[in-house]
Amino acid sequence: MPALFHLWRHGGVHLVSQKIPIFALRMSAQPNIRRFFTPIQPNARQPVQDVVYQELPPHPSLQPFIYCYWQFRTTAPLPRSFNHTIVADGCIDIFFDLQQPKDQYVMGFCNSYTEFALSQSFNYAGIRFLPGMFAQLFNISSAELSNKVAPLADIAPAVASFINKRMEPNGALTEIKQQLDACFIRIVHDGDFDWDGRLYESLQIILSRQGVVDILKDLDTGISPRQLRRLFEFYIGDTPKSFCQVVRFQNLLKAKPSTQSLRQNKLFFDLGYYDQSHFIKEFKKLHGITPAQAFRR
Repeated sequence: MPALFHLWRHGGVHLVSQKIPIFALRMSAQPNIRRFFTPIQPNARQPVQDVVYQELPPHPSLQPFIYCYWQFRTTAPLPRSFNHTIVADGCIDIFFDLQQPKDQYVMGFCNSYTEFALSQSFNYAGIRFLPGMFAQLFNISSAELSNKVAPLADIAPAVASFINKRMEPNGALTEIKQQLDACFIRIVHDGDFDWDGRLYESLQIILSRQGVVDILKDLDTGISPRQLRRLFEFYIGDTPKSFCQVVRFQNLLKAKPSTQSLRQNKLFFDLGYYDQSHFIKEFKKLHGITPAQAFRR
């Protein structure tokens, strides 16, 4: 881990299927994950003096795989170290320090929030992959990365080398995007997918229903619950149940309900929670704060 921050945590088997060259894939048969899922990091978007967060979408040909490129930086030294919370978003990210490009990491699927203590001056950039796509591109079990941060060089050495050579310390996000587009277009062009429609049908159901599903009844896609769990652990990084929890949490963040509507309309029932205490407990695990604290901002 780089010296300028520390990480705290709170709280696979590869199933072989038919290999199909990337350009032979019928993309219309692949669920449009971007259409149904918008991973949000609300804390990054909160206005803080001298701290800037930006996102840009990748090249259109990469949008089935990568949700966005992002940059999180200071515009002037802060008076003290900066504590930053990442909420659970169902994605896997590559991130790196533009001031020290050799500091590159992969952050796997997390089933709870994560806290970083950053220095008084920082400039990070990253790549946020849509659920399931990191494993497709790099043929690695996402379960090996879950709830941890791992050196990128151990996972994707060619990408680590590219970032180290091509990233400029003071590069703008538009310049970072241009370089990363070139890198990942080549990866997609040269790659093959292990395409399994059973996984993507399950993802389609979960995302279209905003995570409110009965795992046994609603995800009957032609394989046993055990096989489906193995697929999810390899491609997503956790179980279908855990992924559903993150999806419904993220959809709640997107909806931005008021604290009054949460109390009066009891939206937690619509989201599949047993009661209010169950809802608050799970929300706090995924966000780090209570719903009342999150939605009064």
